[in-house]
This record gives sequence, structure tokens and C-alpha cells, in this order.
Amino acid sequence: MSFSYLKKLPTPSEIKEQYPLPQTLAALKKERDQMISDVITGKDSRFLVIIGPCSADNEDAVLDYVSRLAPVAEKVKDRLIIIPRIYTNKPRTTGEGYKGIASQPDPEKKPDMLAGLTAMRSMHIHAIEACGLTCADEMLYPENWGYVEDLLSYVAIGARSVEDQHHRLTVSGFDVASGMKNPTSGDFTVMLNSVYAAQHPHHFVYRGHEVETTGNPLTHVVLRGAVSKHGNSVQNYHYEDIMRLIEKYEQMELLNPAAIIDANHSNSNKRYAEQVRIVKEVMHNRKISNDIHRLVKGVMIESYIEPGNQKVGEHIYGKSITDPCLGWKESEALIYAIADMNV
Repeated sequence: MSFSYLKKLPTPSEIKEQYPLPQTLAALKKERDQMISDVITGKDSRFLVIIGPCSADNEDAVLDYVSRLAPVAEKVKDRLIIIPRIYTNKPRTTGEGYKGIASQPDPEKKPDMLAGLTAMRSMHIHAIEACGLTCADEMLYPENWGYVEDLLSYVAIGARSVEDQHHRLTVSGFDVASGMKNPTSGDFTVMLNSVYAAQHPHHFVYRGHEVETTGNPLTHVVLRGAVSKHGNSVQNYHYEDIMRLIEKYEQMELLNPAAIIDANHSNSNKRYAEQVRIVKEVMHNRKISNDIHRLVKGVMIESYIEPGNQKVGEHIYGKSITDPCLGWKESEALIYAIADMNV
């Protein structure tokens, strides 16, 4: 056989029993979920800032980072809702390279899925304890949802996953805000079809069970730029892009029209320092257009303690081992600038 079955992994309930979420944090998550929901549905005028490392590769550095976010979030809480980005899974275009702490707790050692599942859950719990903010993660593997469903307040579905039927159906059972990124081709229709699918109920097989879902009305789009047939990055955060998206949203009559702008990836051509300029352009366009102001509910920013990135094994504390990120100094200044521009 082509598959070698190495070990049977614990169920989500078994991992939750081993690493329970304290009741005080469960109450905090419920409150945060409602706040974020109110932004997506237009009941709350605050702006979402989903910010953090490209990949959460080291718990000590990640907890240091989110601890720095906490006092900043407190200062801007009347205008912004800060959602730490703790991405424990890392999609790889070719399948090669570091795939995130959920698969490989130590980037310099072999994958260990059991250790990865516990590392993923414990990191999210420790992060909430450290900063008092519930976090965002990418659901690269839908089967992992059960291990963190009681911890996350925001879920992203990546550009390579958004066309996948299993991802779409699984999101229809989520009860938190869920962002569907545009595919790498940049096709808005594919992205909006994914939102439509996730907003509606479904009947399918999930983790060995026949299940039904009610649909997730908080599903929305995330614009992350695209790649042309020639391999060039194509941006989709400009004024004209958002106006075209508004037209398409209206044509499909989707619930709770909302968009998050990912300032890195193909929108910046992975030139991480450009995120500052891109976010400020987004905020400017919200200021000059009521339609854009109503649709664009937040931004995603890749940020860590040290700017740029490094190779696995260089051991520079708080520096990304995947895509390059803004450093803390620039990130803090940008958060305050976003707050000032959210009028």
C-alpha cells in the first residue's frame, strides 16, 4: 500500500480534556466572538486588525509578541478590534518546507502530528492567557477544526484551499467570522461562490460522521492579491478593485457583505515593508467612499518582533522563518495610524 499508518491520533474531545480552556477564557471568547460578529454585520463601526507572524513557529516568541499587542489593543479599543494572528499551519505551494507547528513543533526535527496537535492547542490557550485577546488561525486542514473550535474567534481559508469543496462545507458549520481568500488566480467569482457555499446549510461526511450544518452567515471575503499567468503579482486592494467587488456582492445577494484586505502576499509582492503604505491606502479609500467604508471591515498584516525573515536554523528570536514580516516598532506605529484613520 502507498499509505503507512503510523499511529492513531487522539480525537478532539480527548485533546480538549487534556488541555481544557478555563471558564473565564471561554466567557472572554464568547464576548470577543460577538464583538467581531457585530463588525461583520455592520452593528459595530470598529475596524478589525488581524495581525501577527506569518507562521507561529515558536511559542515563547509568539507569547512575547501577543503580550506586546495587549496594551496597544487596550489603547485603541474604542476604534479597533485587534485579533492576534496565530497561524499554526503553513500552506506550501510545492509541498516542501516547514508546514507549521501543528505538523512540526520543532522546525529542525521531523514532523510529529501528535505533538503538533497539542502544541497548537496549548499555544492558543497560552496566548489568550497572555494577552486577553482571542486569536485567528488558518484552517488549512478542516479535520483540525475540532481541536481549536472553542479557542478561535476568526478563521481564514487560504488561496489554495478556497476552491476545495470540503473546506467550503466545513466552514458552513463554523460559528465565528470566517474569511475566504481569493484564489491565486484572483478570480472574484470563485471567492464569492465559496462565500455563498459556506453561508448555506449542507449535509456531508466529516471526520467519519454524517453531519448537517446550518450555514455560516459571518463568512466573507479576503483580498490577498493574485498571480498572473506570467507569474507576476497582481494587486486587488485598490479603489477600483473594491468597487468591482461591491458590484459582484450585490449581484450575488450574499449575507453581510464584508471584505478584509490582506496587505502582504501578492498585494505587496511579499515586500513586507509595503504593508504600511497599502494599509494607509485602504484607510484613505474608506474615508473617501461610503460604499468602501461599509464593505471593508478590516485588514490583515504580517508582523513579528523582528522585521524580515530568516532561514530555519538561524535562531534569530522573533523573526519569521517563512514569509517576511513587519517588525514590532513599525507594527505598533501602524496600528495607531489605523486607529487615527478609522473615522
